[in-house]
Amino acid sequence: MKPETAVLDIQGQYRVYTEHYRADSAEHTIILVNGSLSTTTSFAQSVRYLYPHFNVVLFDLPYAGQSREFNDHTHLMSREEEADILLELIEQFACDHVLSFSWGGIATLQALARRPRRIVKAVINSFSPIINRPMLAYLERGAEVLAACDRENIGTLLNATIGKHLPSLFKRYNHRHVATLETYEYAQMRFHVENVLTQQGRACNSFADEIDIPLLFVNGDWDEYTSAEDARLFARHVRHCEFRVIHQAGHFLDMEHKAAWMQTRDALLAFLLPPLNSPRQPAARHHALAI
Repeated sequence: MKPETAVLDIQGQYRVYTEHYRADSAEHTIILVNGSLSTTTSFAQSVRYLYPHFNVVLFDLPYAGQSREFNDHTHLMSREEEADILLELIEQFACDHVLSFSWGGIATLQALARRPRRIVKAVINSFSPIINRPMLAYLERGAEVLAACDRENIGTLLNATIGKHLPSLFKRYNHRHVATLETYEYAQMRFHVENVLTQQGRACNSFADEIDIPLLFVNGDWDEYTSAEDARLFARHVRHCEFRVIHQAGHFLDMEHKAAWMQTRDALLAFLLPPLNSPRQPAARHHALAI
């Protein structure tokens, strides 16, 4: 299973590396949105169960992964700009589903609040609408090591906090990956972290209020940083939402062990796929507001 790869021009401003897994039998296309400091490779476990039920689209933001060499990195990107890129890719690949992980949920919720005409369902993994005490401590320490470009401690911090339930092999990969990034990637992540800290939260509730498609929130019951309890606060803002808890799993869900992978797979496919023998659903909705 090899994807089609391309580097796409986004509104004449950015170049974005993409991977497109085409499935002959799939009627729908899902786009996956990375978390901070992540690349397309972080979704390897997710692609295994989404394909071939869906065509699957992955991408690296302009400052990350295989998009880096095609962009000049002259300014720091806002979450609004990341949402713009996501909306453009949704149109180019005719995506009708979205799956985000961790901090990718911010840009995803912003994009969904604009009611893209194609999207019918979305899954938000490992995300919550508040900054609780463990997350605040993680972010404050993260801002310090990112500002110092302290490569060793950036990797150590990740594995000691949100990554602490990962297998040792994944921890070694994470440490090597985040400790060898470019300085502008650290600056970009620090920019996002400080925006969150100064806003005293992620300011996502106003975006959630505008979303009218069904959302599924998935969290691990061992994840104290984006806890399942905190995620349920989205029920106050999202019109149509469901929640699933992955047992004995932390922040990284399907990457942590086989049972968590199976639970995550079952939760996502049960939500995303139509029930057996149900009438075929249309692939897109239409709104007065288009992107």
